[in-house]
Amino acid sequence: MLSWFGIMRLGLVQMSLGAIVVLTTATMNRVMVVELAMPAILPGLLVSLYYGTQFLRPRFGHSADQGGQRTPWIIGGVALLAAGAIGAALSVGLMEKAAWVGIATAIPSFLLIGLGIGAAGTNLLALLSTRVSAERQAPAGSLVWIMMIFGLAVTGITAGQLLDPYSHGRLVAVTLGVSAVALTLTCLGIWGQERGEKRVVEKRNEDFRAILRELWVDPRVRIFTIFVFASMLAYNLQDLILEPFAGHVFGLTVGESTKLGGMHHGGALMGMIAVLLGGTVLSRWFIVPTRVWVVGGCLLSGISLVGLAYGGLHAATWPIGLNIFVLGLANGSFAVAAIGAMMGLAREGGDGREGLRMGLFGAAQAIAFGLGSFAGTAMVDVMRWITPQDAIAYGSVFAIEGLVFLVAAVLALRLTSPNADASARTAMMPGE
Repeated sequence: MLSWFGIMRLGLVQMSLGAIVVLTTATMNRVMVVELAMPAILPGLLVSLYYGTQFLRPRFGHSADQGGQRTPWIIGGVALLAAGAIGAALSVGLMEKAAWVGIATAIPSFLLIGLGIGAAGTNLLALLSTRVSAERQAPAGSLVWIMMIFGLAVTGITAGQLLDPYSHGRLVAVTLGVSAVALTLTCLGIWGQERGEKRVVEKRNEDFRAILRELWVDPRVRIFTIFVFASMLAYNLQDLILEPFAGHVFGLTVGESTKLGGMHHGGALMGMIAVLLGGTVLSRWFIVPTRVWVVGGCLLSGISLVGLAYGGLHAATWPIGLNIFVLGLANGSFAVAAIGAMMGLAREGGDGREGLRMGLFGAAQAIAFGLGSFAGTAMVDVMRWITPQDAIAYGSVFAIEGLVFLVAAVLALRLTSPNADASARTAMMPGE
């Protein structure tokens, strides 16, 4: 089993993934819309290509299961991601000279980005699931995600300084630099991590579709996959509408709503740190089971969203900042605890199918994220067309999100109920 130092090394891979992705989804997105005056739907469609490739995550995991090694898939995935990011940066420059040429170049680049993230991300979590002891899985998930957030922050700050004054050449140079650093950190993080691991590799000719059908028949896998989809859908439905809600309903300025978004991210980080501390330092005195973090986080997220719906009708007196911070706290704690539960269920049975299970869960998560970003904004647009009152329009969407979180909590309880299969309880409750 991996030590905390080994887990931190694998966290370098997750950090690298986040560092490259933030350039494509944030920086390049802004350049297309602002500097090049392209319609906002263009980067939206390009990012949807990335999400579309996530259907292949189970295949990536299955192929690594059969091959017996995840290291090549992780390093190769980051290399593909880097190549796609560099291609995307070049395509942004081409868009200014010839829009269609640039768009044509961006399409395969974003496909590479999606393929790279799918191959590397799936097998990184599968490796964590097999190399991290059960009692460390939830805090390990927290540590890895905290490192990813750190990578996002450092990349954003550093790239922001290097990109001013902006030019397409600077964007390409910065992307090249970030990609090179990310690939180096990935190699340092993954090298030798599979040494000594015993893998089940004798079933090299297993049919992918047959195994996938077999896994889906397993109620534990099916329920958890639906839980991941529901919870992550609710998690991302709010992402793109929180700041517009603050502006339309509470009358906050751009700067004030941006700070509010920062409070949400700060709360999420605090939630992740709480799960990390609960599984490490504080575990000497008491242990918080993973199911408590998962179910409690979903319930508190749902309550916080209902609070936003209610608060919008009482904007003059409602503590919107505190509400958003609590929402972030709940989101962060449930999300990383769910990753820990995911790792536990992925390695259940010791049958060498960890990658396929993790790919199935990862595909559900990624598809929910992509759908959530679109559905949240679309529902707000529809509700604002139906009613002239923004508080009711946004509040209706937040209430629906809260209901989805409640459904997710019920699904999580089904996996941990007294009538559930014993192995399912073990998978959902590492460290208990």
